[in-house]
Amino acid sequence: MSNQPAYKFRIGLITATIWENDSFYSVEMSRSYKTNEGEWKSTTSFGHNDLLNVAKCSERAENWISRKTAMTT
Repeated sequence: MSNQPAYKFRIGLITATIWENDSFYSVEMSRSYKTNEGEWKSTTSFGHNDLLNVAKCSERAENWISRKTAMTT
């Protein structure tokens, strides 16, 4: 994998990062949160309130990857 993501987007506190390795894409999902000290961190654990945005990010990632792979075939 390269050091830079192929594409990255965010819905609310959920971020989807798409990585390209040759012609293969993978998606990393994370959720941002603020600690009691005010520091921003991220986690790959999602609560019930996050799931709709996780689903929306998954759909958006699938659409992006589909468009990219359709352009190369």
